[in-house]
Amino acid sequence: MIGNWFLRCAVLFALAGMGLGIRMGIVHDFTLSPVHAHVNLVGFTTLFLAGLFYRAMPHAAGWLAGLHFTLALPGALALSIGIAGSVTGQDWGVAVAIAGSLLTVAAMLIFAIAVFRATGSSRAESLDVVEPGYAGR
Repeated sequence: MIGNWFLRCAVLFALAGMGLGIRMGIVHDFTLSPVHAHVNLVGFTTLFLAGLFYRAMPHAAGWLAGLHFTLALPGALALSIGIAGSVTGQDWGVAVAIAGSLLTVAAMLIFAIAVFRATGSSRAESLDVVEPGYAGR
């Protein structure tokens, strides 16, 4: 299930982000703080929430979810690596960060489509995914 892949990759990003944070604290060099933030936010939080969404809404876990994953994972990786390159003065850093940003935005647009499709009122109600006790208030 695609939701599981999102969740698995997300926890790997969390571990990487925590490891980077611990390393920065040990050496008292916080140059990579932007990388740490993006690994945790884009890598962990965004992927984990998408995984929870696809697990909660299995009818949304079709080809669109696969496309979302195909764009989101390399996007989060490239964004993080590109920011690291950029803040350490590597010539390739900005270009890789831009590519990662564009992949990440494209992934979020695909996710937005998936969310809107899966939570449309007639589809959601027909699949009984509304809140228990909800009476159309």
